[in-house]
Order: sequence, then C-alpha cells, then structure tokens
Amino acid sequence: MKTCRNLEDVRAEIDRLDRAIVALLAERGHYVGQAARFKKTEDQVRAPARVEQVIAKVRALAEGQGACPEVVEAVYRAMIDAFIRLEMGAFKAG
Repeated sequence: MKTCRNLEDVRAEIDRLDRAIVALLAERGHYVGQAARFKKTEDQVRAPARVEQVIAKVRALAEGQGACPEVVEAVYRAMIDAFIRLEMGAFKAG
C-alpha cells in the first residue's frame, strides 16, 4: 500500500482496486454458476451452514489483514445473498 499525496491519488487507487474487485467478482460468479449444476435442491443452493462457514472464514481473514471484520462480514453477506439469487436462477433453469 502506498501513501497518497492528494485526493486524486486516493481516487485513482480506489478505481484500481475497484477494477480488480469487479474482475474477482466475475470470476466468483463463474464458479457460482457452475455450483448450481451439482446441487439437487433449493436448500442446497441456499446452504445456510456453508454461508456461516464462509462468514467465519472471511472474518478471520479480515482480522489477519487488518481489515474491519464487521465491514467484511457485511460486504460478504450482501455478496453471498446476491450470488445465491443468481445461483437459484441457474438452478431453476436447469
């Protein structure tokens, strides 16, 4: 991480990170779409126990990286919810 000299530097770094985050979300979405092929029921798509497992994992990762675990959890819960809706659509489409 670098120290920014001004607001424009900060915004440029955030824009750089946003490009990387969106690319990773696209990759994650690709695998979420594939996961629907292996699931037999809507309950398996929702997978609440798996959601909590992921949340616990990313909270620990956040603490190790110096990120705020509450923010990471909130972001992941929103992301997981959106991906479950996407996966449910793929699951129902067969």
